[in-house]
Amino acid sequence: MTLPAPPDTPRLMPGQLLARGVSRHLLGHDFVTLEEVAPAPGLRVDLMALGPRGEIWVVECKSGRADFITDRKWQGYLDWCDRFFWAVDAGFPADLLPQGTGLILADGYDAEILRMGPERPLAAARRKAMVQKFARHAALRLQALRDPGLSGLAPGGLWPAVPA
Repeated sequence: MTLPAPPDTPRLMPGQLLARGVSRHLLGHDFVTLEEVAPAPGLRVDLMALGPRGEIWVVECKSGRADFITDRKWQGYLDWCDRFFWAVDAGFPADLLPQGTGLILADGYDAEILRMGPERPLAAARRKAMVQKFARHAALRLQALRDPGLSGLAPGGLWPAVPA
């Protein structure tokens, strides 16, 4: 059973609640996170985490069986991170998830890493590009919060693609 959102949370979709719990947990490991990051054209990861030594983790949040089965892009994310994880709630049939990927059990409050994704270190040039992309995404989002009237920064709640 999934717990309700914490009381200070606006109405969030199930995947967003998972992302919130994962983000809170990863902060305890000194990782900062961003939701909905596009590492390359045609790809958008649910959660990207940047670690204290520049490591990049990607977390895909799956709210149910159908959500997982319809995801045809996840293998494309492996080229853009050092570790890949699935985040699911306690009711998710975890046996569906591929071996050789990380597993995080989460809810709207917190999370627990049940299985570390295997480490596949990024090449130095790709890591630099991803860290810069992460920083630009974060800065644009902060700027949009600070100045919501800026044209094109956050139409419909979606964030802009950041040039590589």
